[in-house]
Amino acid sequence: MQKRRVVITGVGVACSLGFRKDDVWDRLVAGTSGVSTIENFDTTDFAVHIGAEIKNFDPTQWMTPREAKGYDRFSQFGVAAAEECVQDSGIDFSKVDPYRVGVLIGTGIGGITEIETQHEKLVTRGPSRVSPFLVPKMMGNAVSGVISMRYGLQGINYVAMSACASGSNAIGAALRTIQFGDADVVVTGGSEAALGPLGLAGFCSARALSRRNDDPTKASRPFDKDRDGFVMSEGAGILMFEEYEHAKARGAHIYCEVCGSGMSGDAHHITAPHPEGVGAAKAMELALADGGIPIDEVDYVNAHGTSTELNDKIETSAIKRVFGDRAKKLAVSSTKSMIGHMLGASGGFESVAVALTIDRGVVHPTINYETPDPDCDLDYVPNTAREMPVRYAISNSFGFGGHNACIAFGKV
Repeated sequence: MQKRRVVITGVGVACSLGFRKDDVWDRLVAGTSGVSTIENFDTTDFAVHIGAEIKNFDPTQWMTPREAKGYDRFSQFGVAAAEECVQDSGIDFSKVDPYRVGVLIGTGIGGITEIETQHEKLVTRGPSRVSPFLVPKMMGNAVSGVISMRYGLQGINYVAMSACASGSNAIGAALRTIQFGDADVVVTGGSEAALGPLGLAGFCSARALSRRNDDPTKASRPFDKDRDGFVMSEGAGILMFEEYEHAKARGAHIYCEVCGSGMSGDAHHITAPHPEGVGAAKAMELALADGGIPIDEVDYVNAHGTSTELNDKIETSAIKRVFGDRAKKLAVSSTKSMIGHMLGASGGFESVAVALTIDRGVVHPTINYETPDPDCDLDYVPNTAREMPVRYAISNSFGFGGHNACIAFGKV
């Protein structure tokens, strides 16, 4: 069976830099950091006081107060980003068979805010005070469910949960769903809201986070020699995937083509990547092979680029393993340098960044790159955006549990 072509016709975002794709893109290109001191809860007793949090979030800008009350924060972010994505795409769902439109979203943790809230009630006030909304708000699949209900979408519908690879795994599944004819349109991406007391405490205890509390905007520094951990983030990135002829027939703006997907498992360690990066390399190789993309036509890599000691040098090694001499000619940048690590939403948000990169011919920088690391010796587009045409690009996402995912994109 010949695979059908898949394109991106709409994007939507929610992050510490804003909620409008054009504003967020301008800030990414300008190298603006969304990292600051956490204000949504008291971090006095925590080792880390910084994060890329969304401040003063009012969900009723996108939904009714009743809906907002019934959705966990991560679902609220997903709805906000989906709203922009649908509007951006210009699609009229009333003119589309609802059984041919799916929703596939990734989240690494799901409704942890609701879990924290209701656990406190259980401990302090007893089991009878636990909300009947606990289960429908905490479950990871809530975000795909509420988006589908919002627009009456009755096609394939589920959530991928594979830690920080979740968003990209969902995107890979959405690509396959359209390629092989099970849907014509899929709303896809990732959403996460784990930047709360329990999530922060867990990652603090794992010693995975930057402790550069006195200089938040400089804390996320992927590939820099002085990196000391990642910065927790929250938000969503949602994309409209559409079969190419379907998009053309309605005159949609096409950002780029989604060409291939690759996934692998390290089978090595629950939190540490394989020391030789073989799983990460395999995911990249599979994505390029799936898309039939020649290595010498790839111009850009949106790196996982977490700002941790292990990830950055191992990802660098994996890129060199895949691209050989071509690796030194690639533009490589990390969106996380500005918006931190969205965990399961990372692949969704970073795919939005790649779509805009290809569409607009600009690669955003890796900020805070000040001291080169001999183990990280590629072109990380340091500190300043670069205007350049991008024929093909890949986006990497790697998660605890040894989950590796790579999505390949191309100019139409």
